[in-house]
Amino acid sequence: MEKLKRKIAEQGTVLSDEVLKVDSFLNHQIDPELMLAVGEEFATLFREEGVTKIVTIESSGIAPAVMAGLKLGVPVVFARKRQSLTLTENLLTASVYSFTKKTESTIAVSASHLSKDDKVLIIDDFLANGQAAKGLVSIIKQAGAKVCGIGIVIEKSFQTGREELDNLGIRVESLARIASLADGKVTFLQEVGS
Repeated sequence: MEKLKRKIAEQGTVLSDEVLKVDSFLNHQIDPELMLAVGEEFATLFREEGVTKIVTIESSGIAPAVMAGLKLGVPVVFARKRQSLTLTENLLTASVYSFTKKTESTIAVSASHLSKDDKVLIIDDFLANGQAAKGLVSIIKQAGAKVCGIGIVIEKSFQTGREELDNLGIRVESLARIASLADGKVTFLQEVGS
């Protein structure tokens, strides 16, 4: 998705060979027009899958997930990372390690929001080591629902996340695939046909 790649190149900040900061448009301040385009792209990619729900993790995955939900006409459920006074019973949970925060947390979704009849699309902002997506896959499977695919806004292809998800046999679509962050520069993976 060229619009996204341009935004990354213009406004992304490389903090290290492994960390890209995109807080000016994706995960602190949000560019609504870009997120709408991202949602439209995910809707186009997964329209034939019969998606009935979208699942993401708070908070950075919410904007692209909501826009994809709007375009697909389906509800969006987000896994909470923090305990809530209202989210205490009948929970589906998974343990997830955050690459950028270097912490492990338990994510939770109320079982009342997912059923065995759901066909679920997972949307997330980044794919690094694949742990967040694998945690969401676990929650969806606990509900007896089907995972239709995983939509990633930005994939760090030089890390192991895609391999982890490919090993699960789940379709993964990433809108921007980064080959390297070496020398403070974003280098995109050249995809076949691009």
